[in-house]
Amino acid sequence: MSSAPYQQAVRDPRERLQEQDATRIVLRPIASPLPLGFLGLVVGSLLISALQLHWVPAAQRHELAIGVLAFTVPVQLIACLYGFLCRDVVASTGLGVLAGTWATLGVSLLTSPPGTTDPGLGIMLVVAAGALLVPATAALTSKVVAALVLVLAAARFAISGGYELTGAAVWQYASGVCGIVVAGVAVYAALAAEMDSATRRNLLPMLRPPHGQRAVSGRLPEQVQTLGREAGVRAQL
Repeated sequence: MSSAPYQQAVRDPRERLQEQDATRIVLRPIASPLPLGFLGLVVGSLLISALQLHWVPAAQRHELAIGVLAFTVPVQLIACLYGFLCRDVVASTGLGVLAGTWATLGVSLLTSPPGTTDPGLGIMLVVAAGALLVPATAALTSKVVAALVLVLAAARFAISGGYELTGAAVWQYASGVCGIVVAGVAVYAALAAEMDSATRRNLLPMLRPPHGQRAVSGRLPEQVQTLGREAGVRAQL
């Protein structure tokens, strides 16, 4: 007759208590949300640039605003939420600020008459540009290309804010041109992140510093050794 049940019953109570108090952290693989968020930025940036550079008449601003609200904002909100689930606070914060800024800009375009400027919107855009510099600065430690996208987007919002505050056509033109540059860099960043995730190789450089490169090519024990001190696991934020 096996004595295993008996041995299990008479084990040291302190050992059973340690087993009950053991903490298990389960990691679920999630695809990178960066390509989706950056492509949303491409669409929104080009739609607004088309209006600012007079590629489309001002009377069609409502259609462009609907495109921003129906495509760019939901796409970037989804990417923001999954960025938090991926434990990437830089990507999630940056995409969240972008989503909120595009939503405000889209509503303003939808409700304001053509050819008018709004100083209140200008102040909001300048403040949003400053807010974007926070995740952009943090991204320099892990993803330089992503940081460049956020910096350029911040510059574009700041210039757009200058146009809304002053009404000068030169600010409008400069913002439209900057929007095209933002879209081009964001396309590259989206493609690089997509290829990085699909092939598990750095076919297009993201200009990751050594710390960021270890996050991609490091061994699993290196990736999770500080997990217990991350938000959502530790007792306080």
